[in-house]
Amino acid sequence: MTRDQPAPAAPAGPACPPDTGLLSPVRAGTRVEAAVSDTAWLQAMLDAEAALARAQARCGTVPSAAARTITACARAGHLDVRQVALAARETANPVVALVQALTAHVAARSPEAAEYVHRGSTSQDVFDTAAMLVAARALDLITADLHETAAALAGLAARHRDTVMAGRTLTLHAVPTTFGLKAAGWRELVLDAAERLSRITAHGLPVSLGGAAGTLAGYLQHAGPAATPRALIEDLTAAYAEETGLSAPALPWHALRTPVTDLGAALAHTAGALGKIAADVQVLTRTEIGEVTEPAAAGRGASSAMPHKRNPVLATLIRSAALQVPALASVLAHCMPAEDERSAGLWHAEWQPLREALRLTGGAAATAAELARGLTVHPDRMRANLEATGGQIVSERLSAVLAPRLGTAEAKQLLTHASHQAAETSRPLADVLAGHPALKGVLTPAELAGLLDPVAYTGAAAALVDRSLARPAAP
Repeated sequence: MTRDQPAPAAPAGPACPPDTGLLSPVRAGTRVEAAVSDTAWLQAMLDAEAALARAQARCGTVPSAAARTITACARAGHLDVRQVALAARETANPVVALVQALTAHVAARSPEAAEYVHRGSTSQDVFDTAAMLVAARALDLITADLHETAAALAGLAARHRDTVMAGRTLTLHAVPTTFGLKAAGWRELVLDAAERLSRITAHGLPVSLGGAAGTLAGYLQHAGPAATPRALIEDLTAAYAEETGLSAPALPWHALRTPVTDLGAALAHTAGALGKIAADVQVLTRTEIGEVTEPAAAGRGASSAMPHKRNPVLATLIRSAALQVPALASVLAHCMPAEDERSAGLWHAEWQPLREALRLTGGAAATAAELARGLTVHPDRMRANLEATGGQIVSERLSAVLAPRLGTAEAKQLLTHASHQAAETSRPLADVLAGHPALKGVLTPAELAGLLDPVAYTGAAAALVDRSLARPAAP
C-alpha cells in the first residue's frame, strides 16, 4: 500500500481503554509491557518510516532535509493511536492510516518533505520492520532479566553445592541429589535461553524491504534512471539495516516468515525454561514438603478466604506464561505456509500472538529474576524429607554393593522385598535388613548404616555443580 492511496475515515466506535493487564498479571507493570504496547508499536512503525527516509537520503534518492523533517515528525505523540487502530479496520493493517497522518504532519512543516514519506514502500515493509524493532527492544529487556536470573541461580548453586535433598522422579523419591545441582540445572536452562535470544537479536531480526510484491520495483522507480538493481539491493538494504540497527536479509521476506517463526520458537523455549523453575518451586514449596519459600512482600500470596496462606504467586505467574507462549508460537509456525508474494490473513494473524508471546515471556523473565533473587532454601526440611522413606531412598546404592556378593538378581529381589516390608510396617529399612539371613557375614551393622546414609550418596552432584558454574554467562 503506497502513501498515495488515501486512508478512509475511521469508523465510529466506543472509546476503548488500553489493555491494562487485568487478565495477564505476569506482565502487568513490567518493562516489557510498555516496550510492546500499542504506543510502542506505533512508534516503531514511525521509526521504520523515518529510518527508510534516512537510508534513501544516504543513497541519494531522498533529499537530506526531507529525511530530517520526516524523522523529526515521526513521533507517536503526534498521532492518535486509537484513530489509527479504527482506520485499520478498513485497510486490514494500521500502516495506511499511519502514513496518512505522518504525511499530514510533515506537510504542515514542509510540503516538499511530505512528498518523500513512505516513498516506494508498502505497508508490510513498514510493519514487519517495526515488528522486528519491537522484538529487538523487548528481547534486550528479556535477555537482561535472564542474565540477572542466571546470576542469582549461580549464587544458589554455589551456596547449596552440598545441600542434600531428595531427588524425585515420577513424583516419588528416587535417589539423593543436591539443591545446588537443581539450581545449576535451572541456570543452564536460563543461559541456553539467553544465548538463543542473543543469536536472534544479532542475526535473526531483519529489516523488511521488498515493495509491493517483493521486487523492490517501487524503490527502484523512485530512485531514478541512474539507479541500478544491484546498487539498490546492496546499498539501500544495508543503509536501512544500519539506520534501524537490524540485520540485512538476503531476500525480501514478505512471504518467507522464518524471522517470525524462529522468534516464536525461541520465546517458547525461554518461557518453557522459566516454567521448569516455576514448576519445581511449586512442588518444593508445598506445605508437606516445605523445602523452599518464595520471597515475601506485603500482601503477596494472600488468600481472599484463608488468612494463613501465602501462595507461591511468582511461580504461578511464571508457569501461566510458560503454558501460553508455546501455543502462541504454534500460531506463528502455522503462518509459515503463506500463499503468493504476500498473504491475505496469515501475515495479519501473526501480530497479536507475537506481541503476546513477547510480553508474556518478558513478564515471566522479570518475575523469574525476582524469584531467584529472593528464594529461601530450607536445608533442614530437605534433610527431614530424606528420612521419609526410612533409608529406601538409597536402596540403589545398597543393591550395587550387594550385587557382586549375592548376585544381581538376588540382591534386587532381597531389597525389593525388604523395601515393601519396611513400607508396610513403617519401619526403617535398616531395621528390616538387620539380622536378615542373607546378609549374615556380608555387612556389619555399621556398614549397613553407612550405606543407608543418604548424605553419602550424591554421586557426582558436587562436581557437576562445579562444572556447570564454570560456564560463563554472556554479557
